[in-house]
Amino acid sequence: MQHRIVVLGAGYAGAIAAGRLARRLHREDVTITLVNAEPDFVERVRMHQLAVGQDLKSRPFSEMFADTGVELKLAKVTGVEVDRKTVAVMDAKGTEELEYDTLVYALGSGWNNQGVPGTTEHAHQIAGRPGALRLRERLAGLEAGQPVVVVGGGLTGVEAATEIAEARPDLDVALAARGGLGDWLAPKGSRHLRKVFDKLGITVHEHAAVTGVEADRVTTADGKAIPAEVTVWATGFAVHTIAEATALEVTDTGQIVVDGTMRSVSHPDVYAIGDAAMVTGPGDKPLRMSCASGTPTAWQAADAIAARLTGGKLPNVPLRYFNQCISLGRREGLIQYVTADDRAVRAALTGRIAARYKELVCKGAAWGVANPTLGMPIRRRRVVREQAQGGPAVKAPA
Repeated sequence: MQHRIVVLGAGYAGAIAAGRLARRLHREDVTITLVNAEPDFVERVRMHQLAVGQDLKSRPFSEMFADTGVELKLAKVTGVEVDRKTVAVMDAKGTEELEYDTLVYALGSGWNNQGVPGTTEHAHQIAGRPGALRLRERLAGLEAGQPVVVVGGGLTGVEAATEIAEARPDLDVALAARGGLGDWLAPKGSRHLRKVFDKLGITVHEHAAVTGVEADRVTTADGKAIPAEVTVWATGFAVHTIAEATALEVTDTGQIVVDGTMRSVSHPDVYAIGDAAMVTGPGDKPLRMSCASGTPTAWQAADAIAARLTGGKLPNVPLRYFNQCISLGRREGLIQYVTADDRAVRAALTGRIAARYKELVCKGAAWGVANPTLGMPIRRRRVVREQAQGGPAVKAPA
């Protein structure tokens, strides 16, 4: 019998893991099923570009995974039974159960309204394509001078505010941040960020925690009302709730607790990657939800699965950061270099060179997903069948 691997979610982490597994394992020994609700890849790091009217390149999974051995299942995941080793999915034909021997959970995250009243009814989000397209339509209908408020002073909020201000200089764009603008950056990066915000005419409300959203304004903790014809909510991400409803060990945030190989500490036949996993990096600090974290966790999980199935050596690659790549519109950028545990150092790259750098990073990430079995030699190994099932090691016939 073939070893059944099911990968849930085809964002950066899930798609990369599926392709890497196809590159590592012999087709006769395994089946790899990639489950995703949408038929093409979403470049999540470009949702702020989509929201202002830019068209993104189409990347259909049917083309990306053609002749790779990965079977694409277009369906929505509705539940996981880890004790029965089944996944419930729903597509246009109805509901279905998929059985697995190894599960890779990569359902990722969506927007986090932080429980603030009015966000669900009145705020827009760019955590995924549907939200970005709704915001795109809303922004396109705004008249000159109307106010747009981006809530959230992190990477997503900064990129959204600058992209909107550059694309629509006729709008009154503001950013509301709980802390100071760019307070996580080193002085050089912080100065450049403020310079770009000033040049783009973005009003910054610092130390302004938003406590309510209405149709035409946001309200801060100190009672201040900021006019907002459109509110963009960018205060962070929340993981999909499916894992919480399973017997998997999860954190208070719903992330699956994993070991250094991305394997669930409670269910060894389940691996979690990307935003769905609670992964610790240098200094035992949790990795932040980002493409920069998701991609190496996908590599780690795929290589660990392949090693355990084939009797190979487990990977032991440290997960660390090198920089934070921030787009500030299409013509400006900021590359903040960081320590292994993501703390800013003095060095930073700014301006057009930084913008090109960020663009190359985004293109490289998308290329890695769109070419799942290219870029590295294909070394497909035979599965040690009984070892895969927990018994004595017996090589599959050559």
